[in-house]
Amino acid sequence: MESLFESSSREETAVTKTGVNSSMDVYTDMIVSLVQENYLALAVAAVVFLVYIAYYLLFVVQSPVIACGDVKLRQFLEDNCPISKEKFWPTWWAFEGRVQTLLRAFIQSCPRIDYTGEFIKCPDGGVIKLDWLENDQNSKHSRDSRPTIMMMPGLTGNSSESYILHMVEDATAMGYRSVVFNNRGTCGTPLQTPRTYCAANTEDTAHVIDYIKKKYPDAPLMGIGISLGGMILFNYMAHYGKDARLSAAMCISANWNIQMGTASLESPINYHLFNRFLAKALCCLVEKHSHIFEKHADLKIPHVLKSQSIRDFDERFTSKVFGYESVDHYYDHATLHTKVHALGKPVLCLNAADDPFSPAKTIPLEDAEKNDNIAIVMTSHGGHIGFMEGSVPRHRSYMYRWVRQFVPAVFEHGVKNM
Repeated sequence: MESLFESSSREETAVTKTGVNSSMDVYTDMIVSLVQENYLALAVAAVVFLVYIAYYLLFVVQSPVIACGDVKLRQFLEDNCPISKEKFWPTWWAFEGRVQTLLRAFIQSCPRIDYTGEFIKCPDGGVIKLDWLENDQNSKHSRDSRPTIMMMPGLTGNSSESYILHMVEDATAMGYRSVVFNNRGTCGTPLQTPRTYCAANTEDTAHVIDYIKKKYPDAPLMGIGISLGGMILFNYMAHYGKDARLSAAMCISANWNIQMGTASLESPINYHLFNRFLAKALCCLVEKHSHIFEKHADLKIPHVLKSQSIRDFDERFTSKVFGYESVDHYYDHATLHTKVHALGKPVLCLNAADDPFSPAKTIPLEDAEKNDNIAIVMTSHGGHIGFMEGSVPRHRSYMYRWVRQFVPAVFEHGVKNM
C-alpha cells in the first residue's frame, strides 16, 4: 500500500510538472509570437531610445558656461565651488526647459519650516512681512553674529514656495539664519497703500536690508533672489554699487531683458503654459485689494482685471502705480543687462539657456567678461527655476547645490580677497 501511494504521488508530481512546463511553453510561444509580430515596432523603439540617450549624453549633459572677467571672483569660485567644474546632468526624461519649469512646480517636495513672522512698516505707511528662521538650536554661531541670508521669492511667490523652503532648510543645516522678504500684499500681508512691488523699485529692498542690519549689526548678510526677486536684488546691487549693504548676492533665473523676455512669454506655447496663469494670479492680488487701488486716480480696476498677459498687467497697472510714462519706459528702467558695469559687490547669477522667461540671447555673457563683481553661470538646460537632476527629482537640484557651496564660501572665507 505504501509503495502504491508513493507511485501514485510520483505520477501526480510528474503530471503537475508536465502541466507547468506546458504552461511555460504556452507563455514562451506567446512572447515569441508577440516579438515576431511586433519586431519592427520594437526595433524602431530601441533605435529611438538609443538615439535619445546619445543626444542626451552628447548635447544635454554639458559643463556650464561661466562668464566672469573678474580674476579674483573666478578664482574664488574655482577654489570654493567644486560644482563650477562639474557637468550638469538634467533629469534624463525631463530635460527640456518648459518641462523642467512646470515639473519642478508640481513634483518638488516641500520641507516643513516653522517661521516666525514679523510685520515691519515702510516710510510710506506700507507693510512688509518678514518670515524668520533664527536657527538658535545651532551652536555654530552666536545669535548676534550668526550669518544671515535674505531670500526674495519670484513674481507671485512667498515664503511657502518649495524652492524657498529647500533653501531655508539648507541654510539651517549650514548653521545660518534665514529671513524671507515677502513683497507687499503677499503671504497674507495687509496692503495699506495703493502700491505693490515691481522689478525696478528697490526702495522696499533697501528698507528691509537696513532693518536687518540694524537688528543684527554684527551678522554678515547676503541675499538670494529668485526670478523677479533676483531682478529686484540685482537692481538693488547695481543701484547702490559699493554702498550695497550685502556681502554678496546670488540671483537665480533672473530676466535680463524684460522686453525680450516678455516677447518670449507671448509665444503661443509659453503664453498658454505660463503667461496667462501668472497674469491671472497678479489680477487676483489686485482684486483682493481693489478697495485700496480705487483711490489711485490713474488706475481703472475693471480694465486691469481683464489683463490676459503679464505685459497687459504691467501696462495697465504696474507702470501706472510706479509713475512710468508707459510699460516700455518701465521695462527699460527695470532691465538688468545694461547695469552689469554698476555692480560694486560680488554677484553670482545662475541661468539656463532654455529658460522661457529669459532666452539665452538676452544673457549678457560678454558684458560679464568685461566687468568686475559678476559671474554668470549658464547651463544648457534647466528651464526657469528648474535645474532638476537625478531620475526622481523631488528633493535636491543643481540650483540648491550652487547655494550650498557659494553661500558658505562667502560667509566662511569672506569676500575681502575677491
